[in-house]
Amino acid sequence: MQQIAATASQLLLAIAIPYFLATVFLGVRVARRSGGLSAQERPPADPEASAERYHVYFLVPCLNEGLVIEETVRRLLADPDCRVVVIDDGSDDDTAARARAAAAGLKAGSRRVHIVSRVRPDARQGKGAALNAALPFVVASAKRRRLDLDHVVVAVMDADGRLSGGGSVAPLVHFDDARVGAVQLIVRIRNRQRWICRFQDIEFWMISAVSQFARSLTGTVSLGGNGQFTRLSALLSLDGDPWSRSLTEDLDLGLRLSGAGWRVTTTVGAFVDQQGVESYRRLLRQRTRWYQGHLGCISRLPELWRSEDVSQVALIELTSYLLVPWLIVLPWSVLQQWVVYQLVIGSGAGVLATGLGSLGWKIAYAVLWYVISFLPNLVIGVTYARRTRAITLGQALVLGHLMIVWNYIGYFAVWRALMRMARGRTGWDKTARTHDTVVAHELVTA
Repeated sequence: MQQIAATASQLLLAIAIPYFLATVFLGVRVARRSGGLSAQERPPADPEASAERYHVYFLVPCLNEGLVIEETVRRLLADPDCRVVVIDDGSDDDTAARARAAAAGLKAGSRRVHIVSRVRPDARQGKGAALNAALPFVVASAKRRRLDLDHVVVAVMDADGRLSGGGSVAPLVHFDDARVGAVQLIVRIRNRQRWICRFQDIEFWMISAVSQFARSLTGTVSLGGNGQFTRLSALLSLDGDPWSRSLTEDLDLGLRLSGAGWRVTTTVGAFVDQQGVESYRRLLRQRTRWYQGHLGCISRLPELWRSEDVSQVALIELTSYLLVPWLIVLPWSVLQQWVVYQLVIGSGAGVLATGLGSLGWKIAYAVLWYVISFLPNLVIGVTYARRTRAITLGQALVLGHLMIVWNYIGYFAVWRALMRMARGRTGWDKTARTHDTVVAHELVTA
């Protein structure tokens, strides 16, 4: 049994570490080649020039979002050409009234805001269903305005989403490439003063961002639920409703677009920020939903493999990404505990050697294991410090070590997600909002 576990650990590390390091290297390279500048550092874009080519409809699905919706509507309407569609998905609070109030206070605001009101039993059937309910209005409005559907962009925003300066313009230049079907903005956590939210910011602003930059090389960037810009004609090219009932309808949409031959990319020229979850219990529920959706999207693989519109490189990347929770996260969540047990209590048998008897060999093994096991997290901490310039190198190394503990949230979530799948449970938990707090500006670099 020990030999099997040791061999499995060796194989897993041989796959996971090169995959991780290659992703970081390529992602940082893409960011630097693109300038690596924050939206605040870039010359201001001309929104009128962009409006001549593209027209943006923001879809904002809402369920009891009274705490945050007013500010979101005001900020989105700062783009003089955009339309904002607030989808009230059966809210119990005054979400719709607050959205109307925010629009009424701005010049021509009421004309550019539309409320889609949903009531039960149709309401509260998931984010995908809410988005699909708003799409007919977008299509009808675009046709009434005699717009070219190839130049209409549907942007999905969470009710707590805040675009960076030029955030509604920066993604649009990518649509000049007729192959691009969608552009996903990088996400930042706004209330990152608390430790729980700082770690979420590391996940989004470093791990996810660098991964997305690397995946832009193959045009297979994952779509997220916030800051998702999609060409309307690309949505209409899909069979049936664009957004599925998947717990991760955003990831599922990106896979369907890739399968249909569209490129999905991202940009370093802007980002979207959102509230981090401030409760560990709610965070576990959120991550469970994300993992359950990711695990379930493995069912899209046959469709991708059959497609003649997906390049071989893109297919390899998409397959690797979909297999990550199955072949890396799930087994490593078990094997890591076994290796630590062998090192601390057992015979010393583990990844790099077996049957280590002397104290000297155990110390040498511990050092080697530390370097290999902690390397990804140390790289994460240092890269995060370089991208934000908000923490020192020493703080980055501390955060990198603490990420080892933070990873256990993901371990619990992925197994919880697997058990929910085995039981056929597909319930959807909405992330609760809190009152916003403002953080000081942090410089962003590659």
